[in-house]
Amino acid sequence: MTATTFAVRPSSSRHLAGTATLLRFALRRDRLMIPVWIVVNALMVLSMPNTLKGLYGSPAERADLVRQMETNSSLRALIGPVFDDSLGALTAWRIGVFAAALAAVMGLLVVVRHTRDEEESGRQELVASGMVGRRASLTAALLAAAVANAVLALLITAGLAGQGATGALAFGLGIAGVGMVFATMAAIIAQLTESARLARGLTAAVLGAAFVLRAAGDSATDDGSSVLTWLSPLGWLENVRPYADERWWVLLLLAGAALAQGAVAYALTGRRDVGMSFVPTRPGPANGRLATAGALAWRLQRGSVLGWSIGFFLAGVVYGGMTEGAADLVGDNENAREIIQRMGGQSGITDAFLSSMIGIMGLIAALYIVATVLRLHGEETSGRAEPVLAGAVGRLRWAAGHLTVAFAGSALIMLLAGLGFAVGYGQDLGRILAACLVQLPAVWTIGGAAVLLHGVAPRAATAAWGVAGAVLLIGWVGPALDVPQAVLDVSPFGHLPKLPGEDMAWGPVVVLTAIAGALVAVGLVGLRRRDLTT
Repeated sequence: MTATTFAVRPSSSRHLAGTATLLRFALRRDRLMIPVWIVVNALMVLSMPNTLKGLYGSPAERADLVRQMETNSSLRALIGPVFDDSLGALTAWRIGVFAAALAAVMGLLVVVRHTRDEEESGRQELVASGMVGRRASLTAALLAAAVANAVLALLITAGLAGQGATGALAFGLGIAGVGMVFATMAAIIAQLTESARLARGLTAAVLGAAFVLRAAGDSATDDGSSVLTWLSPLGWLENVRPYADERWWVLLLLAGAALAQGAVAYALTGRRDVGMSFVPTRPGPANGRLATAGALAWRLQRGSVLGWSIGFFLAGVVYGGMTEGAADLVGDNENAREIIQRMGGQSGITDAFLSSMIGIMGLIAALYIVATVLRLHGEETSGRAEPVLAGAVGRLRWAAGHLTVAFAGSALIMLLAGLGFAVGYGQDLGRILAACLVQLPAVWTIGGAAVLLHGVAPRAATAAWGVAGAVLLIGWVGPALDVPQAVLDVSPFGHLPKLPGEDMAWGPVVVLTAIAGALVAVGLVGLRRRDLTT
């Protein structure tokens, strides 16, 4: 009777059995990560109208900004074209590309975490042995990403409704659409590779290529009509044109791409075994070549370091190239000059702009160091650390390998960012490198907090993302909102000297470095004394 009943059940029901349970489990596991990404992204978007109103309070000032953007190809490459001079349209122009990129990163992280990560750790095989459909895990992962993007769209729509409900809805749906395009793309790539790390890296590389295509197209035209712009999902978002005679049909491109990629992912997942992939990992040599725990850590993280290094160098080139153009754009606008000087110091506008952009690179470097430090947590909870520690490798030696990659890697990417700034700007190599390297004590302090959480409270280790997110929010949005200095001082970046332009102050640098060292030391002591987390 049981077999007969099973035979007449619809095929789709069998494949999706257990989806609701897995979705609840996914949302519970990401109860910290997803809200942090949503809140940081939403606050950056919703703070922009008041910021722009303070910068360009009159219609004449906003119209002048639009005219300047039509001739400033370097800023168009970074931000995109502007289609109208209303506060809503300027908000979509100023923050749209970055908000969409953050939504894309959130989507790819969620999907890879609940698909390939689960298979790589062996947990998926255990789950699949129960009454769970073949496509339930993939469906739950995509639904989790959809829930996250839907909440983000709702917050953006509600928060910007005062600037115009129609434009707010178009903007919110566009950002969520980009997030789902890259979530479904991650679902495809997760079927093709056996490594979650590689799946994340390849999807992030596609996102970087989309940014480059959009930037190249927007630098060539001032209306988003370039073929290169239309080849990028980020370009589709700007061509929705929120608050500027919305093109609703462009949203169909985002929806169609997400549905098509989702269908491909479903087809692929039905044609492979759990844990396998369509592009299998190349077998290693017969005799191992990794003699130390540090060498293993480098082998595991070298791809990530390479990707971040390339990204920081290219970002430095772009920011450096737009330095003169940004100074011309600020012009006599005292409000814009004041915000840049709050971020970059009271020196000349060019030095202040360089300092503020380098400060943003430092904030992003904090995300790198948190991700790299938390690789320790991933190795431990997945069970891969236990075989290593079962040999003649102590916990401190094992941790030291990953921490060397994290802390030395952050120095490397900031150094390459400085080289990129110098290449783009064409001068001041020594001063720019000094400005980049002075960010490291603050970056290392955030990394030290991640080590502390992993060592002392491993179940709360992912809260390090919350620390990095809060620091990013304070540093990015705080100066524009003219928040009190006491709030800015919560971030370690708020205590650093504003180079280039200001005099070097060694006191804060030494204190922050000492704090970072102390946090790492306490975290390592906790790691040595506690049991491994499984």
